[in-house]
Amino acid sequence: MELQGTVKKLSETQTFASGFQKRELVILTQEQYPQPINIEFLSDKISLLDNLREGENVKIGINIRGREWVSPQGETKYFNSITGWRVEKVLDNGSEPTQAMPQQSASPVSNENPFAGDDDDDLPF
Repeated sequence: MELQGTVKKLSETQTFASGFQKRELVILTQEQYPQPINIEFLSDKISLLDNLREGENVKIGINIRGREWVSPQGETKYFNSITGWRVEKVLDNGSEPTQAMPQQSASPVSNENPFAGDDDDDLPF
């Protein structure tokens, strides 16, 4: 999944007693009703945020994770988190990334209609 928006806030890296590290980024979506979305970057993905500044437009590859927790009283609660794994800076008009992912080498493009000789038309309309 992807989210696109403007960097609203970049937090400092947090290091926990176990050695686990995370850094959070808040983006403001560009919709009719903009939403501030908090995205966590974990361990080796923290460095993806090093070259970002507040106010920049970005496209972020995300994973949504969920977990279940049972309290000592036996009450079950559910939590979600959004984890980032890719960041691309986007031009101000939001149409083209300035740091695109490397593209796969493609085979030559053919302008032929692949369905030109297909007489098996079993569509009901």
